[in-house]
Amino acid sequence: MVVLLIICLNYQANMNQEYFMSLAIEEAKQGDAPYGAVIVKDHQVVAIAHNTVTRDCDPSAHAEINAIRRLTTQINNFYLTGYSIYTTGEPCPMCAAACVWSGMTEIIYGASIADLIAINQSQINISCEEVIAKSFSNIRVTKGILRQECLSLFT
Repeated sequence: MVVLLIICLNYQANMNQEYFMSLAIEEAKQGDAPYGAVIVKDHQVVAIAHNTVTRDCDPSAHAEINAIRRLTTQINNFYLTGYSIYTTGEPCPMCAAACVWSGMTEIIYGASIADLIAINQSQINISCEEVIAKSFSNIRVTKGILRQECLSLFT
């Protein structure tokens, strides 16, 4: 009985991850580059954003930064402990650092930086885990959720 409950909870968690990533994928299609981000707390979407670098003439307007800015403005607090961010692409060093500085609890991404480099997408070849490892933070990282679907955004 306990094993069945654990299997069901793991299945439900994976389904939730796929659902939230699918929202990030749809959001990515709205941006000027195929990156989307969804921030979740207690299984509820609290912020969603896409890249607006070109539109805003702002090199920091990545999907993750836009979602963090939207949420922190809405709640009037920059500290996001207990929140998870879902992103179509692994957060770049800037976005990973923003997750560290905001106190984000978890990062879930689809396509890795290595995946994106392999298909000739411009990237800084430093993983979000490297940024986190050199910080004071202990953000959980889950990789590869709907990886193929995320990669297909870039081709």
